[in-house]
Amino acid sequence: MAASQAVEEMRSRVVLGEFGVRNVHTTDFPGNYSGYDDAWDQDRFEKNFRVDVVHMDENSLEFDMVGIDAAIANAFRRILLAEVPTMAVEKVLVYNNTSIVQDEILAHRLGLIPIHADPRLFEYRNQGAPSICAGDEEGTEIDTLQFRLQVRCTRNPHAAKDSSDPNELYVNHKVYTRHMTWIPLGNQADLFPEGTIRPVHDDILIAQLRPGQEIDLLMHCVKGIGKDHAKFSPVATASYRLLPDITLLEPVEGEAAEELSRCFSPGVIEVQEVQGKKVARVANPRLDTFSREIFRNEKLKKVVRLARVRDHYIFSVESTGVLPPDVLVSEAIKVLMGKCRRFLDELDAVQMD
Repeated sequence: MAASQAVEEMRSRVVLGEFGVRNVHTTDFPGNYSGYDDAWDQDRFEKNFRVDVVHMDENSLEFDMVGIDAAIANAFRRILLAEVPTMAVEKVLVYNNTSIVQDEILAHRLGLIPIHADPRLFEYRNQGAPSICAGDEEGTEIDTLQFRLQVRCTRNPHAAKDSSDPNELYVNHKVYTRHMTWIPLGNQADLFPEGTIRPVHDDILIAQLRPGQEIDLLMHCVKGIGKDHAKFSPVATASYRLLPDITLLEPVEGEAAEELSRCFSPGVIEVQEVQGKKVARVANPRLDTFSREIFRNEKLKKVVRLARVRDHYIFSVESTGVLPPDVLVSEAIKVLMGKCRRFLDELDAVQMD
């Protein structure tokens, strides 16, 4: 009985000890365990696999993905980071820049500004097309967005003589993304209502000016992926963690219960009154960050087992605002499906050869 429990723990749990982590690697491959049928079965996979949305708002999404291997979960995370396309500033034509920010630094800052535009409505810029230097300055309405930034700082004639506040002394001394003006190309004005093509946030500070200084430039935004440059990444962060599994090996009562609750994140351990006694119980292990503070307590470290469920992944996706997080997840799934199709096509081609 004990042997079967140990095998089941090895197959389904990653155990955190005081000085190390056990059962890190996936071991449930065919033939590794006597009496277990670990061969791939689609019906069993469909029965066990599920996705549960825990929280979703305008820019963030938390969901559980249960019944998959770490390789699939990590592939999904990396696709979110690097292979879901967005629109970003690629070319900056500087007509005048007398600010203290060098042209290269200014262009880099502009490239990192998230642009609110649905990349699914645009094509990738043709890599074989003539470059901007060769005259293809405008791009086309199907692959390029164009923005103009033209700001000049002047003195405020109505400012108080004894004032030292730059906000009162100067006009346009801070250049924000709200100063970026979208210039439609071709029939873009008909396709996109006013206000839909814009920077995601209008209060991102680009540069600071003083009277007489000016920034005048034109930006070309193109479609790209984060694998080519981080500015195209659609997420601020995309990460996952395994679901915590905390087990009390024996009852914990009295002051020890209060001490136990302080060893975990708030809400993980709940102290209840049972027949006049304080008794600890595991309330919500999902909230724990696994700081392993419990192992610093000599009295309590032997009454708790810390583990993580091997095939239960808690995903956190935070969008930059370019697209809603649920759309980013669906687009990542499409990219993963496309990779699988290409792999199957390659296999078929090899078999034909």
